[in-house]
Amino acid sequence: MAMIEVNGTTFGYDEAGEGPAVVLLHAAIGDRRMWEPQFTALAATHRVIRYDRRGFGESADGLGEFAHHEDLLALLDARGIEQATLVGASMGGAVSLDTALAAPERVTRLVLLGSGLTGHTWPDHMQADIAELTREVDPADVRAMSEANIRYLVAGPTRDVSVLPPEMLALVRDMCEQVYHRLATAPQWTERIPDTRHRLAEITTPAQVVIGLSDALGLVELSQHIAKSLPNANLVELPDTGHLPALERPDDVNAILRKVL
Repeated sequence: MAMIEVNGTTFGYDEAGEGPAVVLLHAAIGDRRMWEPQFTALAATHRVIRYDRRGFGESADGLGEFAHHEDLLALLDARGIEQATLVGASMGGAVSLDTALAAPERVTRLVLLGSGLTGHTWPDHMQADIAELTREVDPADVRAMSEANIRYLVAGPTRDVSVLPPEMLALVRDMCEQVYHRLATAPQWTERIPDTRHRLAEITTPAQVVIGLSDALGLVELSQHIAKSLPNANLVELPDTGHLPALERPDDVNAILRKVL
């Protein structure tokens, strides 16, 4: 594990392999550890970087105003990478899309797994589900907030957490509890949020959109929308899969990545 100072903040990151560059961007309920199966597999043929976004994992919080995609571009500059394929999970997908808009010449391909979308408003049915799920949960109760998110997202609303591999569940619990502890205790900053939701048609980068069909309905609908809105995108729907297919279905995701790359 290594540390690097860019954009006024210290980031934890890992780098391995040689060849065309691939950057792995983690979900908002995890950190760079979620990419272990992909990091190891891709390093055989590519230069692979995974890093913790500002405020996650081993990366510092940083104060003031910032944008996640600007941190990513600064990291690429610091490592001497002119172009890269971006592989983003959940909010890591949103950062990937923001980057493809801000610096299209830097992004060769996009792979978006259960992607978020900056500026997106979640549908009423999803907001109602989340409100009901957390109705009796104290936001300061790190473990309870983590378990609620694991039930709703990682397993999915129609499945029990028992369907998840035990090793995966243990890792996700650890990552998610760290995320909620950080949210409750870390200093606050201001994030500049680009309104990417109305500009998807401008992103001509080849894109592979991947969604687990057991994920929350709002996320399934969003991935379908992203795939239809991007001019050069394909959609892969994985049955009986929740919000983190990279961990739940690593062999399938690795096969998708090998085909894309």
